[in-house]
Formats: sequence, structure tokens, C-alpha cells
Amino acid sequence: MNSRYIGALIISPFIIFLFIGGMFLKYLVLILSLCGMYEFYKVSKEKNINPISWIGYVICIIYYLYPNNMNFDSLFFVIIFGVLISLCIPVLNKNYNFIDISITFLGFLYIGVFFSFIVMTNNKEYGNLFVWFIFISSWVCDTAAYYSGKFFGKRKLCPEVSPKKTVEGSIGGFLGSTIACGGFGMFVISKGVNVPLVHFFLLGALCGIVTQFGDLTASSIKRYVGVKDYSNLIPGHGGILDRFDSILFASLVVYYYITFIMRL
Repeated sequence: MNSRYIGALIISPFIIFLFIGGMFLKYLVLILSLCGMYEFYKVSKEKNINPISWIGYVICIIYYLYPNNMNFDSLFFVIIFGVLISLCIPVLNKNYNFIDISITFLGFLYIGVFFSFIVMTNNKEYGNLFVWFIFISSWVCDTAAYYSGKFFGKRKLCPEVSPKKTVEGSIGGFLGSTIACGGFGMFVISKGVNVPLVHFFLLGALCGIVTQFGDLTASSIKRYVGVKDYSNLIPGHGGILDRFDSILFASLVVYYYITFIMRL
């Protein structure tokens, strides 16, 4: 069996947790965050950066588990207290410096916090429906971009970052995300969500742009440190960050759009 299909089977149980939601989804996202942070810290060492990984893991766990629900007050507290402790470490141990500390907290913010928007979206009113926009936009954009680029791609999009991506593929991904989210929006409205349909097309369009930046951001990091994949955890897909790179960005956009634009 093709390794990509095996990898897809490994990932598929995640969909079950989306249906279940609640604490089960929260703990799964915490595990994904810790695994993603591990991959990020590991590849950063390829450039002789030495992140204080245990601090990153601890503040991520505290952020997810205390207080009972994640909020920005707890995030601010965790970051400030964590930075205070971390800045003292290079004074006591010359093996670490301020760059190591910066990468430590970047890993937490980029992965741990961005992942948490999945949970925060799920916790909102009608969140069990809106959380699907994160994954639909990402998966459809990725698939549409792949096939659009395969059949129509001629002009390179960002050859220095990702040589295989094309302008035509990018446009296909954008349109795929827009149409898919608009279509799913019709289903959401049928479930009693009183939001104009145009918002769902706009949300899909935004995600169609941002998810591609999420993919390219992860690629730029890999290219800088000189690795092909973040890990080989998922056969045919690479690591957690290889599979969820665009979802990280989509989760943030979906949460803020439904919070500040839809006002839900």
C-alpha cells in the first residue's frame, strides 16, 4: 500500500476527535502541540541553535491545563513568567544564549498557541460546526492546489522556498478553499446559524490565502535548516508540522474571523 495512504489512515482518527470535541479534543491538540514543538526544536539544532525545550513543553502544558479553559490572560501570564525564568538561564549556564531563548518561545507561540485556536474555535457558540472550516479550507486548498499545479502549472510561485509550487496551483487552491467553505456554509446555515452566506465565502477566501502561507512558512524553515521533513512520524507525510502546517494558520484566521467579523 502507498505510504501516503498509510499515513492518511494514521491521521484519520483525528476526525473522530473533531466530532467528540470537548476535553478529548483539547488533550489531543495538546499532544499534537508537544510533538510539533519537539520537531521544531529538533530541526533548529541543525543550525547549532540550542532551544531550552523543556521550558517550551512546560509552558505549553500549563497554558493548556491551567486554568481549566485557555484564555489570553493565562497566555500572557505563562509567557511573561516563562520569559523571566528563561532570561536567567544564560547567566547561570553559558551553553545557552538569547537566540536559544527566542527560538524556545517561538516554538511555543508558532505551534502550541496556534494549535490552541482549534480548541478555542470548538469552544465557541456553534464551534462544533465552525471548527470544520479550519480543516476543510486547509485540506481542500492543498488538494486543489496539487491537482491544479499538476495539470495546469507552468509558472513557479516561490522557487526559492518550494520549487514545486506554481502560480496556477496557488490559484486553484484559493478557489477550492473559497468554494468548499461557501458550500459548507450553506450546511451551517441550515443548522440554524444566522450568518449571511457571503461570510463563509470570504472566510474560505482568506483561508485559501493564509493556509498557503502556512505551508510556505514551514517549507522556508525546513529549507533554512536543511531538512526535507520535520520527522518521519507519519508515513508519506513527514511529521506533525509537515501535515498540519497550513492548519496552524487556518485555525487562527477562522477563530478571529468568527470572533471579530461574525461576532459570535
